[in-house]
Amino acid sequence: MKKKVKVIVAMSGGVDSSVAAYLLKQKGFEVEGVYMQVWSSKDTMRECPWEEEIKSAANAAKVIGIPFRSVHLEEEYKKRVVEYMVQGYRDGLTPNPDIMCNREIKFGVFLDCAIGEGAEYVATGHYARKKLRIKNYELRMKKPEYKLLKGIDKNKDQSYFLYTLTQEKLARILFPIGGYTKPQVRQIAKDAGLPNWDRKDSQGICFIGKVELARFLKEYIKPKKGVVLTIEGKKIGEHNGVFYYTIGQRHGLDLGSHTGTEAYYIASKNVKTNTIIVAFGKDNPVLYSKNLTCDRIHWINNPVETQNFASLQCTAKIRYRQEDQECQWSNVNGQMSNVKFKNPQWAVAPGQSIVFYKGDECLGGGIIA
Repeated sequence: MKKKVKVIVAMSGGVDSSVAAYLLKQKGFEVEGVYMQVWSSKDTMRECPWEEEIKSAANAAKVIGIPFRSVHLEEEYKKRVVEYMVQGYRDGLTPNPDIMCNREIKFGVFLDCAIGEGAEYVATGHYARKKLRIKNYELRMKKPEYKLLKGIDKNKDQSYFLYTLTQEKLARILFPIGGYTKPQVRQIAKDAGLPNWDRKDSQGICFIGKVELARFLKEYIKPKKGVVLTIEGKKIGEHNGVFYYTIGQRHGLDLGSHTGTEAYYIASKNVKTNTIIVAFGKDNPVLYSKNLTCDRIHWINNPVETQNFASLQCTAKIRYRQEDQECQWSNVNGQMSNVKFKNPQWAVAPGQSIVFYKGDECLGGGIIA
């Protein structure tokens, strides 16, 4: 008999990755479930539920009928994700640890380990899809080239977090639930008797748990008193350090009686002077930008026919769950890029990722500078 194709599934304990493993098993793959343990602190302040997650994943794997184990990636995660996030906030930016986790851990360390163990593929519970770009008859002449597509469920699409994938990595990744909606995934799990079919989706970053981000950051960055100024230059409050705040934030500022039916929103930050500038009202024009610059651009494959392109009409997201925004990307010098939007964008935060699309295809992205 032909040897089965081995797939290692990153099982988080949630319903999505469990259904991914179940679907692959039903299709005849040799499936193994693995839980990536990236945080094992007993710090009760954070309440990161890793023990509960391992138990949930193990119970699901038992019902599916596949082997299951956990792997320790705490050191890699701390070095490549936690330190990246902390340094970003220390520099006054708003980094995205989820994107870095996908690049460095799930589809970095974990993918390399799985391939090293003889797996043909790794699979995850991401709501995304991949598709061959070239026609079948061309495969004999060229290497396969893949598109990264949005998940069918527009409310759950996670392609935004996957824009750093390369062709080499896409060739080794499967997204079994990308063609399903969340209700369909839960129904599959329920019909299959998976014990976590109605388990709530995880929220936030595991290693932070239920603690506010600012409180977590204070373990790494010492508080530093600074002033809060209006865009007119009037002092209306104080803060504990620009590192703990992000553009567009409205909560967490001590403004005393300087609030009303409308709130103040952070419009800008100055790391050198440790000053926060706020604008009154969410619709304040100061909070909107029609242009931005970005760097560290990564394309999943060529957006146009030629290698040396200078501009691109497309859509983009500057945050997860945002509606696609029409824009024009322009190359400045090979490292820095300009993006001009058709409509002004609210609260553009340096350090966050901008991700580019053509319809359902994720083209790539970069870091807002």
